[in-house]
Amino acid sequence: MEASGAGGRGGTERGWTIAVAGASGLIGGALARSLEADGHRVRRLVRREPRGGDEIRWDPHSGRLDPAALAGCDAVVNLAGAGVGDRRWTEAYKREIRDSRVLGTQALAGAIAAMDTPPEVFVNGSAIGYYGETGDRAVDESAPHGRGFLPELTVEWEAATEPARTAGVRTVLARTGLVVARQGGAWGRLFPLFRAGLGGRLGDGRQYWSFVALRDEIDALRHLLLTPGLDGPFNVTAPAPATNREVTAAMAKVLRRPAVFAVPAPVLRTVLGGMSQDVLGSARVLPARLRESGFVFSCPDVESAVRAALRD
Repeated sequence: MEASGAGGRGGTERGWTIAVAGASGLIGGALARSLEADGHRVRRLVRREPRGGDEIRWDPHSGRLDPAALAGCDAVVNLAGAGVGDRRWTEAYKREIRDSRVLGTQALAGAIAAMDTPPEVFVNGSAIGYYGETGDRAVDESAPHGRGFLPELTVEWEAATEPARTAGVRTVLARTGLVVARQGGAWGRLFPLFRAGLGGRLGDGRQYWSFVALRDEIDALRHLLLTPGLDGPFNVTAPAPATNREVTAAMAKVLRRPAVFAVPAPVLRTVLGGMSQDVLGSARVLPARLRESGFVFSCPDVESAVRAALRD
């Protein structure tokens, strides 16, 4: 995967040193491997005792991160956070989802702001949950935030980056959609179901899913990281959001399996609780600023994204 831009403090002409929080996750791991393959040095933030010079210890929940540990880093990327779809949304797990994002971001932004020589750029993960329910209405980065748990969480999450921005660090908010990958996330659960012939639409199937292929996600993050002048919010979603019916049809076509089952909305709400809004809600989100910045998607539609996931 290649970067779409070059950084200002050396860019792709020499290797950057980039601290990555969340490097054990699906996106963070893929990003770290991509950067290392191109000669950049990745320093992973870990909660345990570091096992080498390429690891930095931190405690995101307590806010403990020594600013000196980030010395020499050209960039910091934060993709840490408890999985939104990993468990049923009890009140306790909603607190974990919130704290893992907000407190971790506060720790990183605070450490960056306290550095004598801060990094050039801070790329912080975010989510299209910022917009909430949009129905058939297409939205881009100019739209206001929605209402409910996810929008309110995302607003607080993004606000936690402010110390870094105030310190003069270029700060990017990567509002990611549903990542199409076999290894994890929402699509990681869909692939086994469709392979077994058990796939089908969820609810009435008319809700929009704003997705992004994993390879485009990584390329977009690199583009935002290494391109001078890009800051603020960017929707990291494919340019053609698909309805759940269209997703179902694409999965069935690519995997050559029937998709005759349908899960009624009341059943999903019973089984998933508050998390059901993530699959039943409609978010038609467009990557306006990302495309304006010159980024080109390799998988612009859902069928190409599914096919790419099978190859990656």
